[in-house]
Amino acid sequence: MNKPSLTTAILHVAALTLILQACSSPKAGEANKDQSDKAVAQETFSLQKGQLSSSLQIPGELVAYQQVDLYAKVNSFIKKLYVDIGDEVKAGQLLAVMEAPELSSQLAGAESRLNSQEAVYLSSKATYSRLLETSKTPGTVSQNDLDMAFAKQKSDLAQLQAAKAAYREVGDNRNYLLIRAPFSGIISARNVSAGAYVGPSGKGSELPVFTLQEQKKLRLAVSVPEAYSGSLSSKNTVSFTVNALPGRNFTARISRLSGALDSRLRSQRTEMDVINTDKKLLPGMIAEVTIPLTGNASTFVVPSKAVLNSTTGIFVIKVINNKAKWVPVKTGRQADDKTEIFGELTEGDSIIKTATEEIRDGSDVN
Repeated sequence: MNKPSLTTAILHVAALTLILQACSSPKAGEANKDQSDKAVAQETFSLQKGQLSSSLQIPGELVAYQQVDLYAKVNSFIKKLYVDIGDEVKAGQLLAVMEAPELSSQLAGAESRLNSQEAVYLSSKATYSRLLETSKTPGTVSQNDLDMAFAKQKSDLAQLQAAKAAYREVGDNRNYLLIRAPFSGIISARNVSAGAYVGPSGKGSELPVFTLQEQKKLRLAVSVPEAYSGSLSSKNTVSFTVNALPGRNFTARISRLSGALDSRLRSQRTEMDVINTDKKLLPGMIAEVTIPLTGNASTFVVPSKAVLNSTTGIFVIKVINNKAKWVPVKTGRQADDKTEIFGELTEGDSIIKTATEEIRDGSDVN
């Protein structure tokens, strides 16, 4: 009796196991399905065009609005200096006087030749006038003599005009012995003293006599990288600071764009005019410039988390009929967790807000 009872017990246990499996299998499948559905559920947004405003911080340099190195035009010696470093001068003001004794001799010689030629011309003119008056009596003066006298008068007149030009040339060279300020500004450098030999650059002296700078108005020069050159406008107002004046913030408006990129730096030179009437800012100072950049309103702007940077490229994930589609894009500027994107997209596309590589291309998305 024991043997049949054991067999019966085994059969009962097997039947119970089959019943439990039949009852638990559908529930387990539903649980797994629910878990799978939760794994692919994603938050999306409708793609819209927008305008991304940001700013660019870049170093710049303050330079004089006008700057000129003043050299001696002719070889000479410094006779007297009327200004020194730091002096403020007006346009046309006399800065230095030089002396060149040979120029005085050349001027005296040119004046003598001028007077001599003037006398020759007056003589030939008088001769022609007398012959012309005499020729009115028939048979007294031949036509050939009258023509020769007239030609002599014109030749002497041309020689007189040449003598006058030579005299003016020497006089103009003598005027170069006076150095005057071409514009109002400040003498920022003086490289000679009284008695020094000076002349044109490379001949009389390598260094200029003076360096003159206009400092009441400065130029702020920056080199804007190529990637940001398209966002620049002459209407933009920039702000900047300098280390020499901590706590002070200065503003200036963009005045000039070079319109071309530097071949070495791949950047565009941009200049701003800075009013500096108090002369607190000095040429040569380095400024930290903040340039506002206004984006194009016709570009797509998305949250930065929606852009997927994978090993194969940059994508956003678009949802089409509950299917994920990786769309390759190029990114522009970034600001405030927003990014400009460019690609084959249309306004109103459904884009996954947080893109990850776990969302495979072509996978189901709820």
